[in-house]
Amino acid sequence: MGKTRREKDFLGELDVPADAYFGVQTWRAVGNFPISGLRASAVFVRACAEIKKAGALVHKELGALDAQVADAIACAADEVIEGKLADQFVVDVFQAGAGTSHHMNVNEVLANRASELLGGARGEYKLVHPNDHVNMGQCTNDVFPTAMRLAALMTLPELVGELRGLAAAFVRKAEEFADIAKSGRTHLQDATPLRLGQEFGAYARAVEHAADGIEAQGSELCRLGIGGTATGSGLNTVPGYRKKVVARLADQTKLALSPAEDLFEAMQSMAPFVRVSGALRVAAVELGRISNDLRLLSSGPTTGLAEIRLPAVQPGSSTMPGKVNPVLPECMNMICFQVMGNDACIAHAAGAGQLELNVMMPIINYNLLWSIKILTNGTRMLRERCVQGIEADRGRCDAYLASTLGLATVLNPAVGYHRAAEVARQASATGKSIRQVVLEERLLSEEELDKLLARALERQQ
Repeated sequence: MGKTRREKDFLGELDVPADAYFGVQTWRAVGNFPISGLRASAVFVRACAEIKKAGALVHKELGALDAQVADAIACAADEVIEGKLADQFVVDVFQAGAGTSHHMNVNEVLANRASELLGGARGEYKLVHPNDHVNMGQCTNDVFPTAMRLAALMTLPELVGELRGLAAAFVRKAEEFADIAKSGRTHLQDATPLRLGQEFGAYARAVEHAADGIEAQGSELCRLGIGGTATGSGLNTVPGYRKKVVARLADQTKLALSPAEDLFEAMQSMAPFVRVSGALRVAAVELGRISNDLRLLSSGPTTGLAEIRLPAVQPGSSTMPGKVNPVLPECMNMICFQVMGNDACIAHAAGAGQLELNVMMPIINYNLLWSIKILTNGTRMLRERCVQGIEADRGRCDAYLASTLGLATVLNPAVGYHRAAEVARQASATGKSIRQVVLEERLLSEEELDKLLARALERQQ
């Protein structure tokens, strides 16, 4: 471990790495939870630092904290917000309930860095103490869920923007393919004709609706329970702190934040995170479904549907020469499955709270931010490297349209359901197209048949 310094807490003494900004409580947690190697995300660390900065400056304003100490804490927090000291946040994601270990990791790093700025040494805590100063008027129970909200609010806009960008890419493809008629399919069987552009327009609308849902649910995270301290009572906070710290956080982050109406409820309930995760799940369901369609529509290229061509981005096989796979939608599928699994974890954890606190917050936080991150990156990947480069095979669409049994439905207004069904049965039995059977049986002229099809497609616009 190299050089160490000895620190003490109420459990006793422990040797801590001499050059570490974290302290004894963090080091105990590192030893207690060697679980996954996963660490808090950078945006969550930043959110915690924003809270500590706001708390210090508000306590300075209210006369509860020495100005020099408050300014030093704020300066140390600024360094963390800028991405410095990132290697000092070392507690595993799977840790003590409620996130106390991570919270003390933040308190100790800021206390030691602030002490340095005031001329002190790491590990002494004489000038700046992690509990008495950095954590003044705060508790893990209100800091951690507030940081969870801030981190999600900081990252959700990028995801929503990427989803809207993907929807716009589908709109452009819908316009490009607007005049390509093709066979529809329901139950994976021939169905009423439609236009390829209409399929892609539906994808655009589904993605746009998913973005709307995430945006709507994310707005609930703006109500903060900071100031509730341990149980929601606000014990050990100075008068005026609660509203001022929320206002300062809003100013620092440029987010539309407000105090929660009921601090006890804000402490107990993880429902806002469940709702956001549910909206992410909806997006994952839609993106996964659309990715499946892209894979199916591009299948082949000689023995599948092959109505569209996806961009070829890499060889598809180590043994089959020339093979190209739909790797980008495949990757998107995997991302969507992970998001659905994360959502299940969040739901179970949110229901596992007891009385005044949900101690499962660390895993809720990790999975929510992970879902946001991989959905954001996956959506960007799908748009940039796949959807924007999709091409239509007009000849293949025309061929399927000419041979589809779904054309029988177009005949209904002219010959009736039962006669149309007989035409479909005859075409299936003989291998002839609907057009061939209709013309051979002289049910309609070629001109009449063309008008029926054109009218059917026009009505769908």
